[in-house]
Amino acid sequence: MVEQESSSQPIIEASSIDKFYRTASDTVHALRSVSLQVQKGEIVAVMGPSGCGKTTLLNCLSGLDGIDAGDVQINGQSLSELTDDELSEYRARSMGFVFQTFNLLPVLSAQENVELPLLVAGVSSKKASIIALEKLDQVGVVDWAHHKPAALSGGQRQRVAVARALANEPAIVWADEPTGNLDTDNEREIMGLITQLNRDNQQTFVLVTHSDDVAKSARRIVRMRDGEIIEDAQRTQAAD
Repeated sequence: MVEQESSSQPIIEASSIDKFYRTASDTVHALRSVSLQVQKGEIVAVMGPSGCGKTTLLNCLSGLDGIDAGDVQINGQSLSELTDDELSEYRARSMGFVFQTFNLLPVLSAQENVELPLLVAGVSSKKASIIALEKLDQVGVVDWAHHKPAALSGGQRQRVAVARALANEPAIVWADEPTGNLDTDNEREIMGLITQLNRDNQQTFVLVTHSDDVAKSARRIVRMRDGEIIEDAQRTQAAD
């Protein structure tokens, strides 16, 4: 299994990774010899035009998608050396995911949506219920715990999605356009929440975004074009 991270090594390290998508008539070289390191506690924003490989990079770094060449390591452990079951177990236990479309199950309440990854990870239903309410309180929507997603605003649904991503207190949170469906006020609130959680818990966030305002909350901005990293720059001061 993946070992706990050492303070002397990156929590995420990609080395010369390539990814191809093949169809009967075409081959797309989605990632081209991409190398990247992310330290524990960083907020990194990955930016670039549509189709440049941002989401593919996130999926490959998190192990949601395989790679065709190179290596991805989490806490010094190569993902390619893990079985599918070991990788799934690690994602359930130590990674959180936030998506633009929220990906909440419509038949479940907000609380039940947050409980789900805990139950998958083997947490008892009683403990999962307690943790879910704590996380919903942490993101400011505990009063809506028993409401289903259809009864929530976009901002509330994304807060529930963030609570779900944080349920297992993951070391890494991957967020794909986490504010893409939100208005400016809700975007600011969600990014303020992510920044606070990063500061309080030292959790690592990797954000795929088109938004310059979202990127202002990051400590590093990685820019991509045509499957390659063209810039990797530290911000002098992240937004509060």
